[in-house]
Amino acid sequence: MGSMKVEDVLHMVGGVGKTSYTNNSRLQKAVLIRARPTLEENLRDFYSTQLPQCVKIAELGSSSGPNALTVLSDIITVTDMCYRDKNHPAPDLKVYLNDLPGNDFNTIFRSLPSFFRDLEEEKGRNLGACFISGTPGSFYGRLFPKNFLHFVHSSYSIHWLSEVPKGLVGSNEAAVMKSNICVTKGVPLITKAYQEQFGDDFTMFLRSRAEEIVSGGRMVLTIRGSTEADDHMWDF
Repeated sequence: MGSMKVEDVLHMVGGVGKTSYTNNSRLQKAVLIRARPTLEENLRDFYSTQLPQCVKIAELGSSSGPNALTVLSDIITVTDMCYRDKNHPAPDLKVYLNDLPGNDFNTIFRSLPSFFRDLEEEKGRNLGACFISGTPGSFYGRLFPKNFLHFVHSSYSIHWLSEVPKGLVGSNEAAVMKSNICVTKGVPLITKAYQEQFGDDFTMFLRSRAEEIVSGGRMVLTIRGSTEADDHMWDF
């Protein structure tokens, strides 16, 4: 990609066509459904000690399909139940959908009217207001002010690295990669380079979120992995 940065060119296929992310993200949705109990547990734990009048939520790596709104619907449901249980007025929700600048945010935005209609039909008009906006940028750095967010969610996103590992650019190992679509056990130098890059990226991710999340806030991350140190996801 020459001198171009990954964040300038990487994005899922937008729109609603046959090859779009919208129509090719069933695996990701299945993961969201499976992780739903963890999401609810963390939200309930947070609301057991804090009941903000306005809950600020960030969905990192929202992409352009309906999955981000599936998560948001779950968050709204749990939030509503927790506030009702405490006889507390429903809060406003401020939701920030984040992805790289090339992401097709418009596909999500066009689906918002039907999302809010379905929400009102299902839960009535007693919910607090919900404001949704896009926040383009890399999550491997600061995206929000300090002590700003109450809850952060990201699913199947943080395995995307911020850049090609520096040690591979122009190397013999990089030439090997041209004939492979995945990292395997057969190329240990490449595997090590990507592991180190992920370590650097994830450290920056956590440091950035530590600045942005309020004391007592929560974060739920879902990423494919293994309990074995020498396993790689495409070898499963």
